[in-house]
Formats: sequence, structure tokens, C-alpha cells
Amino acid sequence: MSEKKTINVAAIQLPCVSNVEENLDRTVEAIKVAASVGAQLICLQELFSCVYFCQTEDHEQFKLAQTIPGSTTQRISSLAAELGVVIIAGVFERRAPGLFHNSAVVIESDGSIAGIYRKMHIPDDPYFYEKFYFTPGDLGFKCFDTSVGKVGVCICWDQWFPEAARLTALAGAEILVYPTAIGWQAPEKDTFGPSQLSAWQTMMRSHAIANGVFLVAPNRVGVEDNIEFWGHSFIADPYGNIVTEATEHGPATIHANCDLNLIETARTHWPFLRDRRIDAYEGLTKRMLD
Repeated sequence: MSEKKTINVAAIQLPCVSNVEENLDRTVEAIKVAASVGAQLICLQELFSCVYFCQTEDHEQFKLAQTIPGSTTQRISSLAAELGVVIIAGVFERRAPGLFHNSAVVIESDGSIAGIYRKMHIPDDPYFYEKFYFTPGDLGFKCFDTSVGKVGVCICWDQWFPEAARLTALAGAEILVYPTAIGWQAPEKDTFGPSQLSAWQTMMRSHAIANGVFLVAPNRVGVEDNIEFWGHSFIADPYGNIVTEATEHGPATIHANCDLNLIETARTHWPFLRDRRIDAYEGLTKRMLD
């Protein structure tokens, strides 16, 4: 019989202000509190240290970007080592002059950087003008073998693409983490708000089910210019059940004890990976089948 391996996972949901240091200080305090009550894997939201600047196309915003490692990741790395926790942190990465990514850093419990994921799917919608800022990721879909388990990371817009979740799971991920910045635009909220939120959760719960993995979705909260970020950070089990969820009404840190043995139970009872027809999926590399 497999040895039970349960880890406590936390997702931190915070509003952001224009002062980067204030955002970083708030996040550090929230991480400390999460660790003090047993969190071993702590997941932060997309671009956690700054406001969601992609609502406009403004060259001044490139000044927010940092190298990896840089001052922000170094502070989070020191904190991870101090607390003995693994941290997933979404950052605006300055890779080279004129080359920027929307990235997530996986920081080990000793403070070392276990790896980087660069957002692969980049949106370009009203007030989500990310193509102006971010080069699409070139590292592929990855799994990071950390001290608490095998963790895969995708970022926000990646969540709408089942191929991303599948490839990350096939790389070995037991937990999929989606740092996120998603919300309502005021003119749409009354008419489309409930269905937008439901679609977001349904899509990611389906990734948990189809791949037999735990899923963590930390989202930001609060109003920033034209967007009301809807919070509702959640953690789902391999059956797609929402184990814990925040509200849309303010800061929150949610926790869940994730028994990694449940992954094998789910996959043997719902053997979707076994029954995949890998001989018949060539068309997935085409835009459309003619």
C-alpha cells in the first residue's frame, strides 16, 4: 500500500496598489501567516507585486519588469528558506533589453529557484493588452519536482487550453497551479458576470478531472481601473470537487490538505490517461481540420 503523502497547499488572494513595495510587504505577511498554520506549498497570484498594468499600452510600464533572479524573487527566496516552504510567484520578467515575459518562478524550500515557467498563451482583449508587453513562453509545459511534490504551472489565459493542462500533467505534475488575474468589466458584469465566473471555474475543474490532478487557482481581487477582479481563488481535487474557495469580497488565504495518493485512485477509477488514443491525435497540431 502506498505511503500516504498529504501536503498543505495555500493560495493567497490579495488586492494590488500602485506601490510595488506595499504589495510585496502585504504578500510577505500573508505568506508568513500561511506558513504559520502549516502551509507547505504557497501559491501567489499572477504578477503579484504590481497592479495589472496591461489595461493600457504604455511603454513606461516596462520599468516594472525585473530579471530572475532580481530583488523581488530574492526577497521571496529568502522568505521561502526562512519558513521552509515552496512558493510559486508570478512575476513580470525582464529577460533581455526589449524582451519580456509573464512568468512564474518556482522557489524551493531552501530558497533556490527550482525553475521558471513562461506564459505560453498571450491574450489581446479590451483591457487585457498582454501582447504589447509579453513575448510568448519558449520553455514549453513543464513539471517541477519539488520537495513537496511534482508541481506544474500555467498562467491565467493558459487555463482555457486543455492542451496546456494535458501536457503539463503528462510531464508528471501532481498539482497544477494557475496564477491568475481575471475579472469583470463593469458594462458586462450584470449580464455576463455569473456565466463568466462559472466558465472560469468549470474549465479548470475539468482540467483536474481529465488529468486526475489537484488544481490551485490563486486570483487577485479588488477594482483596478476598468476591471473588478473577481477573486474566488480555489483549490480542486482530482475529481474536480472544489475543496476550498475564497469569495470576491476581499483578501483571503485558503488552505487544503491534498493527499497525493488520491491521484492514483482517481486515475484508476476514471482511466482517462489509459484510454487516450495517442495514435489518432495528429490533427491537434493543425489550426483546423480541412
